[in-house]
Amino acid sequence: MARTPPPEILLLEEIHPAADEILTQAGLRVRREANALDMTSLKKLAADTAFLGIRSKTTIDEDAVKSLPDLLGIACFCIGTNQVDLKTAGRNGSVVFNAPFSNTRSVAEMTIAEVIALHRRLFDRSARIHAGHWFKSARDAHEVRGRTLGIVGYGHIGSQVSVLAESLGMKVVYYDVASKMPLGNAQPLDSLKKVLAVSDVVTLHVPATPATSGMIGKKELGQMKPGAMIINNARGSIIDMPALADAIKHQSIGGAAIDVYPEEPQSNDASFHCPLAGLPNVVLTPHIGGSTEEAQESIARDVALKVARFFSTGTTTSAVNVPEVELPLRREDQLRILHFHHNVPGVLSTINGTLADLGVNINAEYLQSNADVSYVILDVDDYDESVIRQKLIEIPETIRIRMLR
Repeated sequence: MARTPPPEILLLEEIHPAADEILTQAGLRVRREANALDMTSLKKLAADTAFLGIRSKTTIDEDAVKSLPDLLGIACFCIGTNQVDLKTAGRNGSVVFNAPFSNTRSVAEMTIAEVIALHRRLFDRSARIHAGHWFKSARDAHEVRGRTLGIVGYGHIGSQVSVLAESLGMKVVYYDVASKMPLGNAQPLDSLKKVLAVSDVVTLHVPATPATSGMIGKKELGQMKPGAMIINNARGSIIDMPALADAIKHQSIGGAAIDVYPEEPQSNDASFHCPLAGLPNVVLTPHIGGSTEEAQESIARDVALKVARFFSTGTTTSAVNVPEVELPLRREDQLRILHFHHNVPGVLSTINGTLADLGVNINAEYLQSNADVSYVILDVDDYDESVIRQKLIEIPETIRIRMLR
């Protein structure tokens, strides 16, 4: 009799190959597609896959999740997860993992490089040389020492930028909606307006949320110091790009470095247009803040290990859309039941009663819930899997069942 092939994980968008060995050792079969996929291709190529690995260009919306009902998990090999409908995925019993810290250093280093480049107008000088024009001048070129850096969002990246900036002799102020302990001599301010008013350069490190969408518009740009500069290596929805272009044209803003955009191409072959293109002292990069070999390898290992643990043991620790549940390794003579169900009263009692009626002894059990979904792991004495599965599927609130032997 032919052996059943191992479950598959489909990796898109040239995820670093460091993930492959970890996933293969966990018992998954790795398949790759180089680019992001549109909805039609995604439904076709991922129809029978157990896990899907993506980066920032692939969108997994409600329709995509519902078209992949057997998908056990979505692995976001990046920091953000706003490209995934997390709520629908959770209700489908599809676990979503990401790598919230693995490219922190890479983004922080690029931000500091841009702070220096903007103050020295390096890209304008370089462009003139490339065009065959020699222009040696100290006009509008400044040291960063003694300048004030304003950080909006003092999380993992913002706080690292803070430390690096202080090592260059900069004064650092920051604003965050949550109370954050300052590192070094950084000074917290109690409003975005105050940070904008005192900073020579402002760098943004906030997530994409309804609250941050368009948070830097014409009004906020007008609150900045004349000639101040702004950097966005966070999310493309944060800055009103036409308003920023207008401010640079009128020289109220002295320059900008932008790595993320409201709309980004899905492949390297696509054309791209930006209202900031061609403006003086503007650094435009194609969403490469975390694109270093070191960061991508770290992300690949981090997310692959999370997927491998979930596949092998059912552990959802660090998942972003379902309850975090973890039990120690089970004994070899036990069966592990992984059960996602709707979070309504009485389901756990029904599960326990069903197993008791079958004469199945429960050795360990752990349940966690969020507003929509509950996830329980049960280690039980060995029993016929098909019988248990059929009985638990008959519970109306069941979303997904998986068994590990």
